Amino acid sequence: MKVAIGCDHAGFKLKEFIKSHLQEKGFEVIDKGTYSEERVDYPVYGEAVARAVASKEADKGIVICGTGIGISISANKVKGIRAALCTNEYMAKMARRHNDANILALGGRVLGQDLAISIVDAFFSEEFEGGRHEKRVNLIKQIEENFCKEAG
Repeated sequence: MKVAIGCDHAGFKLKEFIKSHLQEKGFEVIDKGTYSEERVDYPVYGEAVARAVASKEADKGIVICGTGIGISISANKVKGIRAALCTNEYMAKMARRHNDANILALGGRVLGQDLAISIVDAFFSEEFEGGRHEKRVNLIKQIEENFCKEAG
């Protein structure tokens, strides 16, 4: 599986830790930056990861900023993206099972490394259940389509 990963300066250390973990597990990791703790703007990296997932360059993505909030909002602006900010394993599992989330958002300043790895592993261990949840995901897609038509 190909995973795009990106962060701002506040998520850099956690990104590097997660990247190593994923590579050890056999994932192909596409690092979209940032590449240091020098201050940068999170929307740039949220968009980069989201575009990689939306274009199928990557199968899934991970975005990290201080809280995970700003970068998840940014990623969710890209058509076809369902980025889920998760703070525990259960949220990560449900994001995949029920919402078919394709990007996991994390907070580098609010999660310890061990918990973050548990959340990542939970996210990648689950598949979308479909069924009644597929109808809801399709409704989300329809909102997106309708908005794009109205705004276009």
